[in-house]
Amino acid sequence: MRSTWRTGAREDLRDALALGAAILVVGASFGALAATARVPLVLIVAMSLLVFAGGSQFLAVAVVAAGGAPVAAVLGGLLLNARHFPFGLAVADVVGRSWPARLVGSHFLLDESVAFARARRDPVRARRAYWMVGVTMFLAWNLGTVVGAFAGSAVPEPARFGIDAAFPAALLALLLPTLREADAARVAVAGAALALAVTPWLPAGVPVLVALAALLAAGRPVSK
Repeated sequence: MRSTWRTGAREDLRDALALGAAILVVGASFGALAATARVPLVLIVAMSLLVFAGGSQFLAVAVVAAGGAPVAAVLGGLLLNARHFPFGLAVADVVGRSWPARLVGSHFLLDESVAFARARRDPVRARRAYWMVGVTMFLAWNLGTVVGAFAGSAVPEPARFGIDAAFPAALLALLLPTLREADAARVAVAGAALALAVTPWLPAGVPVLVALAALLAAGRPVSK
C-alpha cells in the first residue's frame, strides 16, 4: 500500500515538474514581452503574482500597449477566464472543504491542475495532484516572469523587434493546443476578419477583444 502511494507521488511530482518547466518558458516570454513594451517591473511581477493567468496577462498587456483602456483589458481577461466557473464546480471537493483551502486553492485553478486532478480516481491522489501541479506552475510562472522581465528590459529599441505583433502571436500560441486543426483555421480567419472590420471604428485595443468572439466558431475555451 505504501509502495503504491510512493509510486503515485513520484509520478505526480514528475508530471508537475514537466509542466513547470514548460510554463517557466512561457512565463519568461511574457515577462520579456511586457518589459519590452515598457510595462513597469512592479506591475509585471504583480500581475503574475495576483492574476496568474497567462492568456489574460498577455491580452491585458497587449491591449494597454496598443493604447486601449485598462477597463478593456480587464473585460478581456474576465472573458478568457469565464471557463473557471464550471472548473471550480468540477474540483470543489478536490481542492478542500474549508473556506481557507478553497480561497487559496482557487488561485491555482488552472486547466492543467484541473485536468490532472480529474484524471486521478483516488480522491487523495487527486487532491495531491491538484495542489502539486498548481503550486509548481505558480512558482515556475513567477520565476519565469522575473527572468524574462529583466531580459526584456535590456532591449534598447523594442519597436525594432515588432512587439506589436509579438503579443497576438503569443495569444495564438496559447490557443492552438486546445483547438483541433480545423478549429484553429476558423478561429484565425474569423478573428482576423472581425479585428480588421472594426479597427477603423473602435478605440485602440478594443478590436483585440472583438476578435475573441472568433472562439465561438470553435466552441472551445481558451487555455490559461
